[in-house]
Amino acid sequence: MQRLSVDSIIAKIESEETFHAISEDYSFTLKIDNYVAYACAAVHDGHQFRKELWSNCLHSEYDRWYEEDPETKNMVISHPILIASCDSRFEYDLNRVPEEAVFETAWGKQLWKTPLSDAQKTESLKKHTKFYKVVHALISKLEEKFGVAIIYDMHSYNWQRWDREVPTWNLGTSNIDNKRFGNQVELWREALEHIELPHSIKQTAKINDTFQGNGYFLKYITNNFNNTLVLATEIAKVYCDEYHQINYPEVVFAVEKQLQTLLPKHANQFYNSFRN
Repeated sequence: MQRLSVDSIIAKIESEETFHAISEDYSFTLKIDNYVAYACAAVHDGHQFRKELWSNCLHSEYDRWYEEDPETKNMVISHPILIASCDSRFEYDLNRVPEEAVFETAWGKQLWKTPLSDAQKTESLKKHTKFYKVVHALISKLEEKFGVAIIYDMHSYNWQRWDREVPTWNLGTSNIDNKRFGNQVELWREALEHIELPHSIKQTAKINDTFQGNGYFLKYITNNFNNTLVLATEIAKVYCDEYHQINYPEVVFAVEKQLQTLLPKHANQFYNSFRN
């Protein structure tokens, strides 16, 4: 893996080089093993929290972990194109518009003992901006090269705080072109529903049941590119103990292993259906 500036990362994308990189400021990683018509993203996988913010934060390390999406990067780690956050969404949220990306409150609780300075906010938002410059360059290259592309936008959610039965997998589709892509959404839902998990974990997959796909990552790509479908794909946190901060690696492994086959199969179906 190389440590690269955003300009260097973009230059490598434009020249279609393969590489593994971490951004110069250590805020995100990008690997490209091969240029294919699909990519994976884990924008809430990060847990880093810059030290100057520690003493001012009212949320504990566990509070932050609970609202992040741990292990979502590892679930798609084998795929040829993968971009993922390193920083916690509690510093800045890549799935929110820049104006709302630095929280003042988080999940109903004040986040800071004293409000952040403009300089502190600017430092975080610089990283948000750099990430989207790379995202833009990456999707531009995929559309240029293949005509169409599909992005698997991986997330997780805390299922135990719901007061009703919720699905193992949820697809958020309210901001995509469902008339054009609805069949591909259903094919992806069916694929997820057939993943087998250890310990007899119940396996269900629904559309817009718990979340509707309102994230900025999906909206940014959808609004800026005409031929790229983003599938906001949420897994319930059945792969960890939400309340004791324990990950279940055997569950993560089962998901990752099966997505090695299911995800490229679905991506190929998409490409064959929509390429010119």
